[in-house]
Amino acid sequence: MWNTFLEVSKNNPFASPVHTARCENQQEMKPLVPGRTIAAAAVPEGDSCEFGSAKYFALCGLGGILSCGITHTGIVPLDLVKCRIQVDPAKYKSVVNGFKVTLAEDGVRGLGKGWAPTFFGYSAQGLCKFGLYEVFKVFYSGIIGEENSYLYRTWLYLAASASAEFFADIGLSPMEAAKVKIQTTPGFVGTLREALPLMYKNEGMSAFYKGLVPLWMRQIPYTMMKFACFERTVELLYAHVVPKPRADCTKGEQLIVTFAAGYIAGVFCAIVSHPADTVVSKLNQEKGSTAMDVAKKLGFMGLWKGLAPRIVMIGTLTAAQWFIYDAVKVWLRMPRPPPPEMPESLKRKLAAAQAS
Repeated sequence: MWNTFLEVSKNNPFASPVHTARCENQQEMKPLVPGRTIAAAAVPEGDSCEFGSAKYFALCGLGGILSCGITHTGIVPLDLVKCRIQVDPAKYKSVVNGFKVTLAEDGVRGLGKGWAPTFFGYSAQGLCKFGLYEVFKVFYSGIIGEENSYLYRTWLYLAASASAEFFADIGLSPMEAAKVKIQTTPGFVGTLREALPLMYKNEGMSAFYKGLVPLWMRQIPYTMMKFACFERTVELLYAHVVPKPRADCTKGEQLIVTFAAGYIAGVFCAIVSHPADTVVSKLNQEKGSTAMDVAKKLGFMGLWKGLAPRIVMIGTLTAAQWFIYDAVKVWLRMPRPPPPEMPESLKRKLAAAQAS
């Protein structure tokens, strides 16, 4: 089984050249510890783990926890106002007005409503979103082969991110439901420990998962755009904007490119996922409604309420998430392969085709 994964990992265009060379020789190495098939010598010098190893994927998951948990919790006040604009636009007419009304009614502490479910929910989501994205990217690349992984890399990013987000939203859904309930339902309890048993008592398990389908509708397109747009934007920035090759850039300069690509991706993410986000916010406020009922009630224009603050929020959020995720990789000395390059085998085929 390990030999099969080695073959997949060795031919992965997302692995570094050093990693590929190590993989080619790894089958000849003897385990340093009885019962283990991964030799320590397979880890490239300076890296803390092998690309595509279980430790690598686990650390990617840790980076996801930190990137999503910290950033989403940090913008709870803006998220709270955005949700209230979506569910009650007559009362909360704009972002500025929303903050004024919230401060007048709930005080400064009111702006932090929903921070606990936000932190726990998006930490769980980040673990699966980033960790499983790396897993699925390597897995799907191994299925379609090195050349197709390069030629159809945008589709590869889309498939891997959609697969990861499917599972990530299952972990997020209960906390997202509690968050929206706390933030948007007048007179409802204000803490997570009070909200969870009360929601279960009133509606059973459906209280936590009735928003899962619209959550998938919001988050899967968002994540597909987030990862595919980010990956291709990074390629374009290094190819046409950054004045020197990535290998010549310092770690700090690389992180600046990461932040810029993340912000660009975030703007598109906000636009494609906003209607479903509005439905999720309204659905968790109204007991007994379906996603279709809410969409019909809101109408086309109603689905786009709160888009401006969400673009600012998601753009900044996505940029910060990619920055933190990449910074964690630097901090933990994880492999950070450059943008994929055309495989030598494909270059030879194209050269032969041109020659003929």
